[in-house]
Amino acid sequence: MTEPLRVRFAPSPTGYLHVGGARTALFNWLFARRHGGVFVLRIEDTDLGRSSEEMVQGILDGMRWLGLDWDEGPGVGGAYGPYFQSQRLDRYREMAEQLVTRGAAYYCYCSPEAIKAKRDAAQARGEVWEYDRACAQLGPAEVARREAAGQPRAVRFLMPAGATTFDDLVQGSISFEHEHIEDFVVLRSDGQPTYHLSVVVDDIDMRITHVVRGADHISNTPKQALLYDAFGAPRPAFAHVPLILGPDKRRLSKRHGATAVGEYARQGYLPEAMVNFLALLGWSPGTDQEFFTREELVAAFSLEGINAANAVFNPEKLDWVNAAHISRLTPEELAARVVPAFRDAGLWRETLGAGRAAWFGRVLELLRPRCRRLTEFPEAARYFLEEPAGYDEAAVARHFSSPGMGGHLEALADALVALPDLTAAALERTVRDLAETRGIKGAALIHATRLAVTGRAASPGLFEVLELLGRETAVHRLRAAAPHASA
Repeated sequence: MTEPLRVRFAPSPTGYLHVGGARTALFNWLFARRHGGVFVLRIEDTDLGRSSEEMVQGILDGMRWLGLDWDEGPGVGGAYGPYFQSQRLDRYREMAEQLVTRGAAYYCYCSPEAIKAKRDAAQARGEVWEYDRACAQLGPAEVARREAAGQPRAVRFLMPAGATTFDDLVQGSISFEHEHIEDFVVLRSDGQPTYHLSVVVDDIDMRITHVVRGADHISNTPKQALLYDAFGAPRPAFAHVPLILGPDKRRLSKRHGATAVGEYARQGYLPEAMVNFLALLGWSPGTDQEFFTREELVAAFSLEGINAANAVFNPEKLDWVNAAHISRLTPEELAARVVPAFRDAGLWRETLGAGRAAWFGRVLELLRPRCRRLTEFPEAARYFLEEPAGYDEAAVARHFSSPGMGGHLEALADALVALPDLTAAALERTVRDLAETRGIKGAALIHATRLAVTGRAASPGLFEVLELLGRETAVHRLRAAAPHASA
């Protein structure tokens, strides 16, 4: 390569940043970072009716959450801006006129209604209609007359004979016969560019060397390759990455659950886990490694590692990867990351970040192995922060129904009042000794005690829970539960 590597991610702000787009952005970002290149963020907002500032901000927020910083683009600037297509309309019109001047395109005066009528008639005959080049036959004098009259017209690209072939860096050699592609519109009669024109002009102006995008764009590539040729510009290298399918092997969509990146953030996924998971959707490092830091991904990434086959989005795998990344957080990092989730659950107390920070950290460490998402911590910790609202009904029938269990719980409360050393080890000895003294199984008293102090049938180790709850709370909850158990 004679120029520095330059790639781009060019989302349309007609929706939020979704998983497929995020994975494409990630591959571009990793490729640029791996080779010391430039990562450009460009907003393709020519669809003014469906684009919005809210969606633009959502895309930027999603990119920032994932840590995909851009070298040129919104908020950063750069030498080849503006980076919003809506601010580049005059440039597209200028380049469309260039095509006409070069003989690579022509003015089309056919109205949308006339074209629709021809298409409908062909369909009625069971035929597929392609533009018949009616306006390509107009002579210079007729074109001049219509221009002078101000007749509305589009600009159509004149498809040459032959075929377009390109070597895709993921899919291999791909060829399209031109006879199957009609003369396509590059500039509409209202002066708005089509996707093919705007994307090619932008990529030329922004010196893009590699176009890394979804495989659903393969069919667009021959038209765009011909536009590069018509402008006398070198074609970039193309790499079409596999699509992402849901577990049912259909293209990932809302029916599969959350697909917008911001929704995954709200559901308690770590950005580093999401990046790790997305990277492995269609790419392999060539080893068995499954957990990567951002730096490790940059060092390992290559386009050669991308698989041409479609990737399957597995929510269970995402949970597994997220839990692994949660396990890698330092206690301080974990405590900071869960604060928004505790606020949303109404469980945050400012003392948890100040006077009780050490205690809160111990609670989180106890719960960490049981939580796959940050949003699971508040519910798992609820009984540490407030009184249980009640008792699990099925557990009451199993664990409170043994004869005399109410008295056993009262006796344990008395024992905890007298216990000088409220450590997990001392608590275990006390519970097991009391069970033996009172002639019941240790497991029976343990299960009943857990239900009494947490309201639940399951929790982390009971004795660690009791230690963290503290003497006053544990005794209070045992005495409160005793009347609910059999006498």
